[in-house]
Amino acid sequence: MESRSLVPHAPGLKLPIANVRSVFRPHEVERKLAKLPQREHEGLRATYERMLERGPERFQVKPCGVPDMVGLYDQLPNFTDALDDVKRHVALAQDSSDGLEVTPMLLLGPPGIGKTHFARQLADLLGTGMNLVPMSSMTAGWLLSGASSQWKGAKPGKVFEALVDGQYANPVIVVDEVDKAAGDAQYDPLGALYGLLEHDTAGAFVDEFAEIAVDASQVIWIMTANDDRCIPEPILNRMNVFEIEPPSPEQARHIARNLYHSIRSDHAWGRRFSEEPADDVLDLLAELAPRDMRRALMTAFGNARLAQRDALAPDDLPRTAAGRQRIGFVQ
Repeated sequence: MESRSLVPHAPGLKLPIANVRSVFRPHEVERKLAKLPQREHEGLRATYERMLERGPERFQVKPCGVPDMVGLYDQLPNFTDALDDVKRHVALAQDSSDGLEVTPMLLLGPPGIGKTHFARQLADLLGTGMNLVPMSSMTAGWLLSGASSQWKGAKPGKVFEALVDGQYANPVIVVDEVDKAAGDAQYDPLGALYGLLEHDTAGAFVDEFAEIAVDASQVIWIMTANDDRCIPEPILNRMNVFEIEPPSPEQARHIARNLYHSIRSDHAWGRRFSEEPADDVLDLLAELAPRDMRRALMTAFGNARLAQRDALAPDDLPRTAAGRQRIGFVQ
């Protein structure tokens, strides 16, 4: 698929849009559309017509330099190795005509430590869109690759939708909990990844619904998993695997403090509260997984407001019972 320069510099963007790239060939769509029988395959016809209406060109973000990632290292102290890998790829592309190419990565670690949050932050950093594919909720194997138009209720897969319906040729696609993928004996839910994670074959990825080749070679892939034993070795070999450890107590306190500041600054009511959280509040928050900290803080802010206080107290945080949090206002 072709790419060409659009704007060499776009002020205000951390990573300006520098190219547009064709993600499919319109003449192939026109040929497929012309062969469709009249009054049949309405969903497929609508898909082809939408492709032609939107056209094949999508934005491809391009770094004009290595962005300042200090804030990300600060937010995600236990993701240093993964952030270093992204920085290396950005450095390679910053002063060349090549697009940004990031080796697919697997973030491996226990639930709740911020793996999906990392992916969202990365999409923001790169200036491209993010598409979440939750494999744990899959009931059919065609979520990624689409289902044949011969099936009732069939539709394109998530990769096709991200490229054809989205704005970018290089979106971040997060395959969340890839180790939870479940399929039947007839269909491997991870089968599409064998080609999608290889740069050469991804350039002509054929969705099973549309049966049109799309260029998925620029997609930035992030997989998350709790256990790599359920992931086929050939897929593991196509990715850089990063084992994400739970944050240390000091790192957890730092994450909790950053979340406090973020919530306080993002809400008008935040001005009612102290600029800094108390140490004993941070000590309790540091015992939680990062995913649970925000909920706990929102509960605490609400409880403090009910008590007409401008500082959070330990009793404002949700209580713990039988090893699980009970979120709700303290009575």
